[in-house]
Amino acid sequence: MSILSLALKSLKNRKTTALLTIFSIAVSVALLLGVERIRVEAKNSFTNTVSGTDLIVGARSSSLNLLLYSVFHIGNATNNVTWKTYQDLTSDPAVAWSVPIALGDSHHGYRVVGTTHGMFSHFRYGDNESLNLTEGKPLNALYDAVLGSEVAASLGYEIGEKIALSHGVERKSLQSHDDKPFTVTGILKPTGTPMDRVIMISLQGIEALHIDWANGAPPISAFSVSAEQAEAMNLSPTSVTAYFVGLKSRIAAFRYQRKVNEYRQEAMTAILPGVALQELWQLVGTAEKALLVVSVMVVLAGLMGMLTTILTSLNERRREMAILRSAGARPVHIFTLMITESVVYAIAGTLLGFLILYGLLFAVQPVVQQMLGLHLAISAPGTFEASLAGMIIVCAIVLGMIPAWRAYKNSLADGLTIRV
Repeated sequence: MSILSLALKSLKNRKTTALLTIFSIAVSVALLLGVERIRVEAKNSFTNTVSGTDLIVGARSSSLNLLLYSVFHIGNATNNVTWKTYQDLTSDPAVAWSVPIALGDSHHGYRVVGTTHGMFSHFRYGDNESLNLTEGKPLNALYDAVLGSEVAASLGYEIGEKIALSHGVERKSLQSHDDKPFTVTGILKPTGTPMDRVIMISLQGIEALHIDWANGAPPISAFSVSAEQAEAMNLSPTSVTAYFVGLKSRIAAFRYQRKVNEYRQEAMTAILPGVALQELWQLVGTAEKALLVVSVMVVLAGLMGMLTTILTSLNERRREMAILRSAGARPVHIFTLMITESVVYAIAGTLLGFLILYGLLFAVQPVVQQMLGLHLAISAPGTFEASLAGMIIVCAIVLGMIPAWRAYKNSLADGLTIRV
């Protein structure tokens, strides 16, 4: 305790330099822990983009391609699944529910997803959360549209707005379905998933848009079908892009997957979304590793600043060390004093870093949730964070041995010698 008390008094005597050193370590620690927290939550958000879904089924394709266009709405399907095949495969006794989706159109670059009411009652993301509306109501009429939170915020749309969808997925399409406008009837709550960036309409709405199109070409005016005429027609879906499946028992997942993959009427693929998401994260997760490395380097820079501060002060403190030696302090006491100062710097900087981190989390959590849909959990430090803090303190001790050894080697005569 006498060494600790002496170290604290020495730091108090140099409080400005000590506080700046502690603050630099605290900022680097807060950055490292903050990056780690964001990395973990981003990965959780990514891997939980879809949850509670046992299988995703689409036309024969690679698992990543099927995942990209069905969940992230990136790219296009190699082929569609006929409605007859969809009904046949979902009539399996093991299927508890299914949610079909149809892609192909867009609005100002945002994908249009044709689906059913099952999307709101069965589809899950995150920690088994369902899609909920901030305002309005889900799909009821033929020309109803539900917007993702990002779509509504970016385009400034409100309930009751009339929108014209475009053919294709380009941001600026030359082929518009302006003869069949849709009405915004609902806006989704932010989810932090690709659902924030979609416009949902019914499968019948998808059929109505293309009822008078032939081979991807718009109709000539003499053969066009008005919005009112389309409502009176048979708009049963002819095909879907993919569908999500929930099984009565997960034990049946591999059996159903094999049934789909061996389906003879059409070339089909069924994937386990959790496995495919992990594969995709391995491809896109390089950036988060690089960011973590940069954060570690920032912490090392903070510790090197501590080392520089202590080494710089050694020349000014030679007389202090000499007086301690003359008062009976042994070289090992001087060594321990310098190590103790390094530990105090590290512990104080780490604790202050945690305080800065949690203060920032409380401040930015609502903003990040609202703007990015990313939920930053405010919880007690976990094992990994505690390990990081311990490693920072150990590194401080190791670096502190350098000035401690220098002070240990300084002789009593050197400290008392007056240089002119």
